[in-house]
Amino acid sequence: MKTADRVIVALDFAERDKVVALLDKLPELSFVKVGMELFYSEGPGLVTMLKDRGLQVFVDLKIHDIPNTAHKAIEALSRLGCDMLNVHCAGGLEMMRRAREALSGQTKLIGVTILTSIDQRTMNSQLGIPGTIEACVLNYAAMAKAAGLHGVVCSPHEVQALKSHLGKDFLAVTPGVRPAGSAAGDQRRSMTPAEAITAGSDYLVIGRPITANPDPGAAFAEILREIEVVM
Repeated sequence: MKTADRVIVALDFAERDKVVALLDKLPELSFVKVGMELFYSEGPGLVTMLKDRGLQVFVDLKIHDIPNTAHKAIEALSRLGCDMLNVHCAGGLEMMRRAREALSGQTKLIGVTILTSIDQRTMNSQLGIPGTIEACVLNYAAMAKAAGLHGVVCSPHEVQALKSHLGKDFLAVTPGVRPAGSAAGDQRRSMTPAEAITAGSDYLVIGRPITANPDPGAAFAEILREIEVVM
């Protein structure tokens, strides 16, 4: 895998024109994430456009519904030729199994564990989930693996434990990655790119530190250099 393949740039926009303008400034880019705002604004045609430009595409809609609905949603999305899709692990084992059965082509399916905007106190007191974040992430990840998923979304802080318990081939896709000096924003459990790769992350999801930078090309190149030092 090339270094650039390991950085998934989150396209934090609602308009196609802004996406195209960013892509033109990132010639080395190979993998992008289309989240809810962009997908709901521009629809499936946006994914087709990105694939036509030769990019790998992670469609991040975090499917969470009854098993049959999740199956139908993943079935429809994988027909777009997406490289990666996700579901919420909190939907349960049967939902994840049904979603996995719906995949077509080479699409990978990963499970969302605990969002990187959630800290320990929030998980315990607001979500009503007891124990530590790491224990919850590992429980969700074990269910995802049992359901046949290819990996999970988690913070870089849980990656070492994840790989230790579930094996190095079970993918760890990690948002909450911020270059040193970047604003944390709404992230609560973050690491730098070098720290995340050293911890064992397979893919880093990075948005605003690149997309909101006045020189996104330079920001992207600096992240690649930082990763290459520790690979």
